[in-house]
Amino acid sequence: MKMQAPAGQKPEYGLVETRPPLAARMGYWGRDKSASTYDMVEPMNFLYVSVVKAMDLPSKDVSGSLDPYVEVKVGNYKGVTKHFEKNQNPVWNSVFAFSKERLQSSLIEITVKDRDVSKDDFVGKVVFDVPDVPQRVPPDSPLAPQWYKLLDKKGELIKRGDIMLAVWMGTQADEAFPDAWHSDAHNVSEQSLSTTRSKVYFSPKLYYLRVHVFAAQDLVPADKSRPPTDAIVRVEVCNQGRTTRPSQMKSVNPEWNEELMYVAWEPFDELIVVSVEDNNVTIGRVFIPLRNVKLTETSKMPDAQWFALQKPAAAEDQIEMKKDKFASRVLLRLSIDSGYHVLDESAHFSSDLQPAANQLRKPSVGILEVGILSARNLQAMKAKDGKLTDAYCVAKYGNKWVRTRTLLDNLHPVWNEQYTWEVYDSCTVITIGVFDNCHISGGDAKDQRIGKVRIRLSTLETDRVYTHAYPLLVLTPSGLKKNGELHLAVRFTCTAWANMVAQYGKPLLPKMHFVQPIHIKHVDLLRHQAINIVAGKLARAEPPLRNEIVEYMLDVDYHVFSLRRSKANFHRIMALVSQIQYIYTWFEGVCHWKNPVTSILVHMLFLILVCYPELILPTIFLYFFAIGLWNFRVRPTGPHHMDARLSQADNAHPDELDEEFDTFPTTKVTDVVKMRYDRMRTIAGRVQSVSADLATQAERVLSVLSWRDPRATAIFIVFSLIWAVLLYVVPFQIVALLVGLYILRHPKLRYKLPPVPVNFFKRLPSRSDSLL
Repeated sequence: MKMQAPAGQKPEYGLVETRPPLAARMGYWGRDKSASTYDMVEPMNFLYVSVVKAMDLPSKDVSGSLDPYVEVKVGNYKGVTKHFEKNQNPVWNSVFAFSKERLQSSLIEITVKDRDVSKDDFVGKVVFDVPDVPQRVPPDSPLAPQWYKLLDKKGELIKRGDIMLAVWMGTQADEAFPDAWHSDAHNVSEQSLSTTRSKVYFSPKLYYLRVHVFAAQDLVPADKSRPPTDAIVRVEVCNQGRTTRPSQMKSVNPEWNEELMYVAWEPFDELIVVSVEDNNVTIGRVFIPLRNVKLTETSKMPDAQWFALQKPAAAEDQIEMKKDKFASRVLLRLSIDSGYHVLDESAHFSSDLQPAANQLRKPSVGILEVGILSARNLQAMKAKDGKLTDAYCVAKYGNKWVRTRTLLDNLHPVWNEQYTWEVYDSCTVITIGVFDNCHISGGDAKDQRIGKVRIRLSTLETDRVYTHAYPLLVLTPSGLKKNGELHLAVRFTCTAWANMVAQYGKPLLPKMHFVQPIHIKHVDLLRHQAINIVAGKLARAEPPLRNEIVEYMLDVDYHVFSLRRSKANFHRIMALVSQIQYIYTWFEGVCHWKNPVTSILVHMLFLILVCYPELILPTIFLYFFAIGLWNFRVRPTGPHHMDARLSQADNAHPDELDEEFDTFPTTKVTDVVKMRYDRMRTIAGRVQSVSADLATQAERVLSVLSWRDPRATAIFIVFSLIWAVLLYVVPFQIVALLVGLYILRHPKLRYKLPPVPVNFFKRLPSRSDSLL
């Protein structure tokens, strides 16, 4: 193993490179020939028993009825099918998987029993020897089930009863693996068994819905003695509600000219409810089916339409409205924009950037393969209940979500499950989270977070298998906590090199985001709506991906203020400034001749570039090439991961964390809120000072020619005239040579006082003295 930790970060928070015996790493000579399509995980052998159906089973009750079920037993592990009431020809279609490593017996006993109130009756059995079970190697077709005669307890044939079975040895690559009953979940109830299985989910396809409210005509207010005074339009789509501003026209023909945006999803079964209200009283309402709204791919908008309003009143009022010469109506322009990508993730680490319209999507550029191998040293999340951890993983890339099976009561779970995604843009991020399943015993408890990992595909070399153990870090109100390590194998394979390279010159988001950009006030709200829609759809799957899982994977609280994140972003900016500071320090050292050899070389290079100015640009680009080639030897050897030091999480103050996890609006006592408010004022004061200094420098630049200081402006324009004449008369190369030699002059020829241009600039007036 090889530890990789950024400078200043604790070693236990670093990345650990591993070398598991994967077929993808071992090449042709060392690989298992049967694992060619599943080469990113270690093969795990399972004994599969498929119980299909039974025929002509003998009855055991006096009444002649039979409630059959099947019990599959291998050593101490026992799996049971569901039972059927009064059925002598039941169909089960159940598959049982027993880990070969944990087999404690060489016999497989498949017993048919009759469910009874007091004691279940024995009907018949079939016995297999484990060494005689055939091996199935994908991509072979599934093993055909066969009919077997039932035996009695003594091993003799009974007169009636056949059962159809298939028994084989396979791996986790078998198509029966995801839906099979697993021996490590032998004590889980039938109702909770589905929550332990591995599944693949897909997010609904999302679109942006635009509703442009122009005006209304012939409104009939509740109080007919006066016209509407505060008329608004409320538009609702499912649980999304928006209102326009009150109309400035106090009449029965108000105008708004305001655009509202929503998130819609296929298959467009919802209704758009448009209500015109005045002083919280509904004047009229119209219901518009979402499927009737036109899909647009370009910035060309459809024509506006008049929609007749219906009175939300009794039937007699409807009859009266029909007698009116003019019915109330509202002018709307509706469109579903399929040229956008609906952001349900943060744009900084999004996994999908494709537009909603299929015809606008680009072909894939590669394939991403992820082997979720194992986790180790997990914390006991159920220690209070006397248990360990029921861990499972969730991975999200694009609109495809995957969930591994749940391994019960295990601090070192081994999944060895491999998943594949198509990649349409290499500058995207895959997110993999680990959770503790809290629904094994039923109840409404939320699944607990163990940690998550993000991997940016553009940082991966193509066709290389990355095997690393990633630290699972979770920030809690009590501080940063490491809950274990997640062992992954990742490989990105490029299938279209030309398209992938060409993408680096194209915008990240689809064209519509730039042709008709969405207003900044809508972005966060629309993302929050998209997350709610995705969470609601996935929560209805079986087994469900619950809200807490989706929100954690999509970073629903990323936009919420956090003092810790603010510090982290400040340090990121300072890290960039330090690079500029390093260049300035190096140049200052050259000017002060701290290293005479370097200073002489820089003088020589400067003289050459002045004499041959056509070499300036080639020299700059050659320098970039040399730096890149020099840095190749120290390039990162592993993907980036969660950095505790960069996140300012390993040394965050407890009160800062308590504030970060506080609800919105706050629920803290007054003294705590007052203390945090004072702290916020202190930080805001520093930010205010920096912004004021930046504004002062900018205003000084603008005041040079504004005659606000007449003497300074006169000096500058005279100086500009003199320089214009000199630069016209004197060749530019001579001027550049003199200026360069002046800047690079020896320290003995320098003064400790600031130069004249700096003194002149600092004396220019700003508007800071005009502030109250």
